[in-house]
Amino acid sequence: MKQKNKNPFKGRQFMAEIILWAVRWYLQFPISYRDLESMLSDRGVQVDHTTLFRWIQAYAPELDKRTRPHLRMTNGSWRVDETYIRVKGEWVYLYRAVDAAGQTIDFLLSPKRDAASARCFFRKALGQPHTVNPRTITVDKNAAYPIATKAMKREGTLWRFAKLRQVKFLNNIIEQDHRRIKRLARPGLGFKNFRTAARTIAGYETMAMIRKGQLTSIPANDMKAQSDFIARLFQVAA
Repeated sequence: MKQKNKNPFKGRQFMAEIILWAVRWYLQFPISYRDLESMLSDRGVQVDHTTLFRWIQAYAPELDKRTRPHLRMTNGSWRVDETYIRVKGEWVYLYRAVDAAGQTIDFLLSPKRDAASARCFFRKALGQPHTVNPRTITVDKNAAYPIATKAMKREGTLWRFAKLRQVKFLNNIIEQDHRRIKRLARPGLGFKNFRTAARTIAGYETMAMIRKGQLTSIPANDMKAQSDFIARLFQVAA
């Protein structure tokens, strides 16, 4: 019989509180693993930067998964765009969407920028518990979006009356939101492979949703409440 509520920190040499502190700070602020190593050392915790990397890879996607059910509903005005992320010296595409209020809808790292990738992103976004089928989807002039949305309307996964608007200046809100991801990724000087990039970015995006106030019961600017919430997610005493 499969054991429920498996301890995610079993076998770790450090206390869960220390691990979550390191994970939260790395995913919130533009620091490198070596910066974080120094910060922990200043607090009397000796942990190597390679261990910190392993913590992020283990707990960033887990944080994303555990946070999703607690997010507020976003609205039906989607702003969709892609930004570039460097992985192993090459550019890949991070699809992202926010609503008219700037709340994150979803994200997807993709090696390609085409209609198939756009459809994959839309399907992922529509499958989340905090999203609704959009009334409007505002995008840039990328020709892949009309192809993707028409195909999804035909198959019934996208509301057939959803309006696609290809107006670049209306997407300023998401283009500004991209800057946060760029700022967080910069100290790492690029990702070493696609998998580690996707897992780390999931953590960046999740912490951003928490900081934006997208949790149903946690204020946007209350870092103590946000810290306590994450501790409860992982069944750790705050």
